[in-house]
Amino acid sequence: MSTSSGAPAQRHLPLPRQRHLPHPLVVRTVAVDDLPTRAGDAPDPADLLDLLPGDAPLAWVRRGDGLVAWGEAARVEVHGPDRFAAAERAWREVVDHAIVRDEVRLPGTGPVAFASFAFDDDSAAGGVLVVPRVVVGRRDGRTWLTTLTDPARLGAYPRLGDVVPPRTDPRPPGEVTYRDGAVDADDWLDVVARGVAAIRDGEVDKVVLARDVEARTSRPLDVRWALHRLADRYRSCWTFSVDGLVGATPELLVRSERGLVTSRVLAGTIRRTGDDDADMGRAAILAHSSKDLEEHEYAVASVARALAPFGSSWNVPDVPFVLSLPNVLHLASDVTGVLATPDGGEHPTSLALAAALHPTAAVCGTPTDAARRLIARVEGMDRGRYAGPVGWLGADGDGEWGIALRSAELDRTDPHRLRLFAGCGVVAASDPAAELAESRAKLEPMRFALGDD
Repeated sequence: MSTSSGAPAQRHLPLPRQRHLPHPLVVRTVAVDDLPTRAGDAPDPADLLDLLPGDAPLAWVRRGDGLVAWGEAARVEVHGPDRFAAAERAWREVVDHAIVRDEVRLPGTGPVAFASFAFDDDSAAGGVLVVPRVVVGRRDGRTWLTTLTDPARLGAYPRLGDVVPPRTDPRPPGEVTYRDGAVDADDWLDVVARGVAAIRDGEVDKVVLARDVEARTSRPLDVRWALHRLADRYRSCWTFSVDGLVGATPELLVRSERGLVTSRVLAGTIRRTGDDDADMGRAAILAHSSKDLEEHEYAVASVARALAPFGSSWNVPDVPFVLSLPNVLHLASDVTGVLATPDGGEHPTSLALAAALHPTAAVCGTPTDAARRLIARVEGMDRGRYAGPVGWLGADGDGEWGIALRSAELDRTDPHRLRLFAGCGVVAASDPAAELAESRAKLEPMRFALGDD
């Protein structure tokens, strides 16, 4: 696997801190014909999510397809500005020592790792890459099972019934209370005002400012409860769970599949009313809003610039479309292209592309470095892994990475506590009160996920 194509070479660094990697891992992928379905012949996200245990579930699902996994064959923790390259080197080590028998050969078969990374280089959250013991995937009507086993524990050929844990229903979290996080809502108005002032002073063109809300549940949170509710309500989003980070993101940072690349850019948002006729009018307002179109243009341009060195034939839409979600409407654009393959080498991996794209203007601002400095100065919190890349990586380097939006991060020491996040793009015409209202709309998916209505 190559980490770059036309991009600056990474420095050679020691491997990150990791649990012992068994060498070699024996990886076996077989077709599955007996996955139960909830809706007859129609695939449903619950078909996969129903397989998960309550302890440390891993998931990446959308509209009934995707991957779920559990167990840990290996775990890699990384930190600092080189966290993406360090995780990729560790993954390459796992793959290079694996003995693989893949009878299905689809994206997501064979050895797979799930990962998520901090937004900021200096965040203590760093990043984590988890190589699961069991993966179940589905794509276009085909289902498969992958097991990753130490040679000493190699047993009979894998069957789904032998590796799926006993079924237990997810428990609701009970009563949930909320309070402001690092910055009170009223004080966040001043944060946005400082961002607008910096824009008008010429420091940045756009900045994305985020806030957090703390939730406390009366029962320990069963992540599966939140996953089921998110996947059912937000079917066009990518519902994910990686090492305590859970959410449903509408924004695909990058998908790389056999040389083809897609990135979905969202920027520009308006809250839905719940009335279809009124929402059609709001969609038209959004599509012609100079403030939102300006915000969107910055985001699309940042993605196009980041991907340009990696390939050719990039298709960058001139006009965005309106993406309708249950709680908001977004301006959206899909940037697509073909990866270049250097002479005698392989094309860059999806993780390398995610590293090059992060952070986009949609979650940081323009110019990027100046926006990052402004965020660090005025935002008043550590985002952790919110707004960082989250997704999965295959043995060939292909994979899917979303931006960890509409998400929450569980407290590692208290299963009753989690932080919910939301961010808003700020430009010169932004109004602090309107941005606060937008942030509240973006918190709704996770608040819904914790409910029992």
